[in-house]
Amino acid sequence: MNTRGLLDQLLKSGQDLLAQHTGKGTGSGAGSGLGAGLGGLLSGVGGKALGAGALGALLGNKKTRKLGGKVITYGGLAALGVLAYKAYGNWQASQAGAPQREPQTVDRLPAAEAELHSQAVLRALVAAAKADGHVDERERELIEGEFTRLDNDAELRQWLHTELNKPLDPADVARAAQTPEMAAEMYLASLMMVDQENFMERAYLDELAKQLRLDPGLRQELEAQRQLAG
Repeated sequence: MNTRGLLDQLLKSGQDLLAQHTGKGTGSGAGSGLGAGLGGLLSGVGGKALGAGALGALLGNKKTRKLGGKVITYGGLAALGVLAYKAYGNWQASQAGAPQREPQTVDRLPAAEAELHSQAVLRALVAAAKADGHVDERERELIEGEFTRLDNDAELRQWLHTELNKPLDPADVARAAQTPEMAAEMYLASLMMVDQENFMERAYLDELAKQLRLDPGLRQELEAQRQLAG
């Protein structure tokens, strides 16, 4: 399944959804402009509106949630990789005497490896959407429907159905991280989705960081990059 292409479209299309929250149109079709609202995005008119609808479905009714700013607006999956790269590089530089190596983030990998990273990141996004405990059957159906309209791949549909119906388990999510860079990207993507003022969602992030075995310094750098991104 082509998770990479789907995830990139999903993140890029968040520009339209972000515009609805800020009250600024993007000029990208029916999903943009004042007054269209989340319902307009969920109607799925046009490519970017479809993607924003899928992201809106993941966000549920959290209309006041702060979205991922420049992460979403400035280039989708590549931008996520750039921020993870910066955070990882800054953290490495702070480790006195530790060997320095080039971080292998999703924006710097060949297609096959980038696909593995993309699957891990999408798993993290879906899990983070469930972190407040409020994804019911109707919302799961809506999310699945929006993703099907983005990519009608049977394998991907089954994968998403399985992920949505799993009990929320940060340890299970973290097992997708095969490298430290994947762990960093998954945590950064989760930061984009959650409301850190919500106790349940913040507790989920804390446990995810623990299960990902993120160094506290790296976690701090990732949160700093997220703040800088908007």
